[in-house]
Amino acid sequence: MPSSTPAVDVPPQPWTGRFDGDGAGHLRWWQAVKAYDAGPSAGPGTKPAALLGFCSDEGVRRNKGRVGAANAPAALRAALGPLAYHLERPVADAGDVVVSGSELEAGQDRAGRAVRDMLDAGQLTVVLGGGHETAYASYSGVAASAAVQGGLRLGVLNLDAHFDLRDEPVPSSGTPFLQMARAEAAAGRDFRYAVVGISEPNNTRTLFETARKLGVRYLLDEDCGADRVQEFVAGFLADIDVLYLTIDLDVLPAAVAPGVSAPAAFGVPLPVISAVCRQVARSRKLLHLDVAELNPEFDIDGRTAKVAARLIDTLLR
Repeated sequence: MPSSTPAVDVPPQPWTGRFDGDGAGHLRWWQAVKAYDAGPSAGPGTKPAALLGFCSDEGVRRNKGRVGAANAPAALRAALGPLAYHLERPVADAGDVVVSGSELEAGQDRAGRAVRDMLDAGQLTVVLGGGHETAYASYSGVAASAAVQGGLRLGVLNLDAHFDLRDEPVPSSGTPFLQMARAEAAAGRDFRYAVVGISEPNNTRTLFETARKLGVRYLLDEDCGADRVQEFVAGFLADIDVLYLTIDLDVLPAAVAPGVSAPAAFGVPLPVISAVCRQVARSRKLLHLDVAELNPEFDIDGRTAKVAARLIDTLLR
């Protein structure tokens, strides 16, 4: 059982889904997920997972995108609930941190503290965003965790069409990785950041130059064949001790993920993104993950939420 319950704005709510029976052979996510303060202990060598919703689209609003991502945590839980539960690890739900009005930074701080507390309690943490301002909330918790404070080399792998390295006077969904770079420099640590899926037409020359100066590794969307991506991710994993994986769903083609703020004209095929998730899970270096930019208001038949749920399920195998 987790040693303490993190402070959240909304406690975990009951999950729902298809019912086929109570036995282990019928188990689905909605039946398996427990409230965080009642979560069971994992078996030997298996780290339990803890979910935290981050209900925010203030960063998207500041970045002049299509708002609606604040409703994503509920949509993600609804998509996860009916999935058959094949995981070996227990999963607990810690509830939601909610960004109120324009108070993004305060919400990021609360979410970061919750992530830190759960990491230090031995959880594999999963944040359900939210716009991609979710990433700085996640990073705040990861960077403050005992693992990183103890000297383990942190790598940040972003599956995304955008660098999100904007230099703006006010933080937004477009600034989190520049914020991370500056925080890592202030802490005296190297900034290890890699991106799979960059869309050249959707990132300015200034952003590419910022990425070059920061030593960011990246692959353009048009270069994301399966073998090339596998090699790229393997090289990045080899240089780090623990990984924070963040998935911006706009990395996927618009036909696969229509429910995002900025649907991709090209995108990285879902099988390639799924293979990255399997590769990361097998590495045993995954410390924290989040999924961002789901906008249920623009989704079609829950398509984007279902894809995101499938990727989360894969990462927790």
